[in-house]
Amino acid sequence: MNVLVDTQCWLWMQAEPERFSREGLSLIEESENQLWLSAASAWEIAIKYALGKLPLPVPPAEYVPTRLERSATGELPVTCDHALRVAALPPYHRDPFDRLLVAQCQVERLRLLTADRQFEPYGLDIIWAE
Repeated sequence: MNVLVDTQCWLWMQAEPERFSREGLSLIEESENQLWLSAASAWEIAIKYALGKLPLPVPPAEYVPTRLERSATGELPVTCDHALRVAALPPYHRDPFDRLLVAQCQVERLRLLTADRQFEPYGLDIIWAE
C-alpha cells in the first residue's frame, strides 16, 4: 500500500510513535507498505523550525534526510500537476501545505495517514492515526 504521511504524523513517527492508534502503528510498521513524505512537508518543517515553532534536535537539513532513511520513508516531490490541482480543490482546508497534500493524494492515488479531521471532506482514502 502506498501511503502519504502528513507532516504531523511523520514527526510523531520520529519522536512519539505511542500517539498512533493500533491501526496507524501497524501501518507504519508493516514493511510491505511504502510510506511517502511530501516535499511540501519538508518545506513546512523547515519553515516552522526557522520560526522557532518546531524544536528539533538538529537542523531540518540533517533531521529530515536521516529520519527518512531510518523510517524507510520515500520522498515525494512536488510536481506542476500537484501544484495546479490545488486550484480545483474546494476550500475545506485553508492550510496551503495540507491542500498540496490533498492534491498529491488525488493525483498519485495515495492513501493519507493523518490525525487532522479537516482532510475528511475531500473524500480521500484516509487512515486515521489516532
